[in-house]
Amino acid sequence: MAANTGKLLGKTLFITGASRGIGKSIALKAAKDGANIVIAAKTGTPHPKLPGTIYTTAAEVEAAGGKALACLVDIRFEDEVERAVESAVEKFGGIDILVNNASAISLTGTSATPMKKYDLMNGINGRGTYLCSRVCLPYLKKSKSPHILNISPPLNMNPKWFKGHVAYTMAKYGMSMCVLGMSEEFKDEGIAVNALWPRTGIYTAAMQMLGGGDEIAAQCRKPEIMADAAYWMMCQGSDFTGNFAIDDEILVNAGIHDMDQYSCIPGSTNLLPDFFLDEGPEVLQQKILDAGGKPAFMTGSGAKPQGSGDSAKVFTQLEALMSEDMVKSIGGVFQFNLQGAEDGIWYVDLKNGTGTVGKGPPPTEAGCTMTMDSDDFIKMFAGQLKPTSAFMMGKLKIKGDMALAMKLEKLMGKMKSNL
Repeated sequence: MAANTGKLLGKTLFITGASRGIGKSIALKAAKDGANIVIAAKTGTPHPKLPGTIYTTAAEVEAAGGKALACLVDIRFEDEVERAVESAVEKFGGIDILVNNASAISLTGTSATPMKKYDLMNGINGRGTYLCSRVCLPYLKKSKSPHILNISPPLNMNPKWFKGHVAYTMAKYGMSMCVLGMSEEFKDEGIAVNALWPRTGIYTAAMQMLGGGDEIAAQCRKPEIMADAAYWMMCQGSDFTGNFAIDDEILVNAGIHDMDQYSCIPGSTNLLPDFFLDEGPEVLQQKILDAGGKPAFMTGSGAKPQGSGDSAKVFTQLEALMSEDMVKSIGGVFQFNLQGAEDGIWYVDLKNGTGTVGKGPPPTEAGCTMTMDSDDFIKMFAGQLKPTSAFMMGKLKIKGDMALAMKLEKLMGKMKSNL
């Protein structure tokens, strides 16, 4: 991990959503410098499934060398934010850095997103970020090294990042629009405003919601990569502003070349690209090499994905691999809606008998329906495109049982050498 420099000693950080995940990691990183950390989150009592509260995080911050203030606050409500900021100023004398990390996510389409969920995401992501920035602003103006850091993505207008989850994209882009506008608005005040976003999936509570357990973890990086990148950014001067930064690029520029240290499982080569980025982890390889590093996480064969192929061949080979053991292992019926060059509907029954394959809708209801371009379908079964990566990149639409979709990767592993 990146070494601490002590530059945040005595600085006061107001971090939203810091009871777990990325926010907590940023808090602990700054605490090692001896920073004052305001843990502004709404988890005051233990969650039945997720570890961490504002109080347990506060204890960890102080154990790491920092000073902590646990503030129970829902950033959707102005009075709660104002009380938290006043408490922080009363205890620490001011605020130097605001980290807008709190966020809500629901990857649902328009018809499946009720207004209650829409309001939650927009209330926390866009409105909450704006509100916290506004309330902290008078104190940031008094700081010698003020900074606002939003955990939000570059503003990518590719329609695929809107399709399927319009409400979430709107809410998340609201945070990024705050960076775009406030970085210019506050430039004369000497307040730096930047965004930071992960190149890959980060294994947090939000990622666990997608399902897959260890299979998802194997394709993710640890929150510490975001903490190290955020730390470097928060140590920069006011002229470093208006940036939409990506975590691993920041670290390469900071002289850190070993990204494998941040993988949940060292040596993982099939890392999951995060939302809103058109390019995955592989695009950084040359930059790391140019910087003199040896990217251990880029140890794959480097084979280029197949551009096209006969999808019928895939189903023929699937049928040849079927057995009672495979049916017991997977236990589900899949429907594939292929688009593009080889448009058509196919099914794979891995629930009944020894398994069957056929063209057209399945004779029994599909537990999982996958819709994608036929070329991407070929790549997926050739082991050159992970289903989870395809899903996150908007190339694969899944309807039905997500856990069943994850099981399909086991079958794909057996097919790689045959395609």
